[in-house]
Amino acid sequence: MRLLVNPVALRMGLLLLSALFAFAFGWFLIRRMRKTLTAEPESLNHTPLATEGLPVHAYHAVIQQLKQQKHELATQQLSERRKAKASDSLSSTVLANLPSGVLFLNTAGLVRQANSAARSLLGFASPIGLDVSDLFRTAIVRSTDGVATHADVKQALGPALSGKSAVRGLLLNYVSRSGENRVLEVTASPVMADDASLMGTTLVLSDKTDIERIRHDQRVHQEISQEMAEELRTSLATIAGCAQKLAHSQDAETTRHLADSIAGEAAKLDRTIGSFLEAREAAATGS
Repeated sequence: MRLLVNPVALRMGLLLLSALFAFAFGWFLIRRMRKTLTAEPESLNHTPLATEGLPVHAYHAVIQQLKQQKHELATQQLSERRKAKASDSLSSTVLANLPSGVLFLNTAGLVRQANSAARSLLGFASPIGLDVSDLFRTAIVRSTDGVATHADVKQALGPALSGKSAVRGLLLNYVSRSGENRVLEVTASPVMADDASLMGTTLVLSDKTDIERIRHDQRVHQEISQEMAEELRTSLATIAGCAQKLAHSQDAETTRHLADSIAGEAAKLDRTIGSFLEAREAAATGS
């Protein structure tokens, strides 16, 4: 009875009961939570996914399809690279075998590509990186009649370099680095992109040295022929006049003088014809 009446003992008893109740309640909650946690994985394994989700085999199918598309894309890229490489190789082979020189200039007017014919015509081992002014430093622009002008080569190629229009039939008197005199015909064409922007300029060089030499020889031969024709006409007129005088002359001294004149003109004709034949033979031998 004293213990029940004692407030300290009463408090201790209440505290013990509270502790026992808290322990029992906590143990019950822990067991309940353990059952819940073990039941959720089983429900996930046995319960099908919701209609808005995708089953596992669908994910695998999508992954396989993506892998196949990646493989097809890689194969297509490899094929495109091979085609581009083959096209570049073909273009390089064609350019290398062209008798005409071909150069490609960027938008700044600097040489970026040049085939072997262009290097041979210009006398450069490698003109890559040169400006048009440096490339044609020793060149003089010619007019259509062959007369040299004072026009600047870069200025003459200006419409093509700026992308406005092509420049065709530009004749240049060019001195190569080895000292060879050449006549070059230049055709410049701008290269435009799909969006109409300028990508660069191509220059095509044709060696017209032999053709110009032939034309020059023809002009010289024509001039020689004209001069010879004049000399022949003059000599023949002199011979004809002397012959007419000789036919009516009764004086021996006059006759002898006219005969000497005819003989002199005949010798002159022989020399003229001989020089012409020798020039033709020399020209034929040289060609």
